[in-house]
Amino acid sequence: MGERRRIVLKMSGEALASSASDETIDASMVERIAVEIARARDELDLELAVMVGGGNIWRGTTGAGAGMDRATSDTMGMLGTVINALALQDALEHQGQVTRVLSAVQMAEVAEPYIRRRAIRHLQKGRVVVFAAGMGNPYFTTDTSAALRAAEIEAEMLCKGTHGGVDGVYTADPRLDSSATKYDEVSFMEVVSKDLRVMDLTAITFCKDNGLPIRVFDLMGAGNIMKALGGEPIGTLVR
Repeated sequence: MGERRRIVLKMSGEALASSASDETIDASMVERIAVEIARARDELDLELAVMVGGGNIWRGTTGAGAGMDRATSDTMGMLGTVINALALQDALEHQGQVTRVLSAVQMAEVAEPYIRRRAIRHLQKGRVVVFAAGMGNPYFTTDTSAALRAAEIEAEMLCKGTHGGVDGVYTADPRLDSSATKYDEVSFMEVVSKDLRVMDLTAITFCKDNGLPIRVFDLMGAGNIMKALGGEPIGTLVR
């Protein structure tokens, strides 16, 4: 029996909210995503880790833009990701997936501390690992944190699920430019040179330097998580 594929799924915090209500976390949205993740885990026999953002609760850049200290604002954002991680853990466990939240900020009563070897051991035992609190440092996005964790645990790919209706990487923003066309595959160099908004530049250059391919896809489409984690040519492959 060969080794199981190990993948990190990056999802935005906004994916857990709902445009139909004012709720920060919409239980039905969380459940829908958990059902898809559970199905993919079961049918594909993957080792799966999830990095969740915190944008539905707090964005560090928003606070900084309003005059708040950037480090403080980013720390608030990290704590927001912990709330999301706990919501996702609860939903995944309702789907029969044993799940562990590993936080980069120590909070012993709430989550395990992130320790690289512990994360890998959980994955090997078939548990879903949810990374919380980014990498524990201000000034870094959860995209960069997802890339770092993926490299640390030696994942074969980083799957970035978007939620704004954009289903991959385009030549321009398709919401603003009707002539924008989607790439099926694009190189890291092209992403940088053409300033294609895939992830922030720190995350892109990190993935490039560490040979970590990224699949960008629409998280919200039914069945898309399964397709992306299964290696189907969905969205855009950046490598």
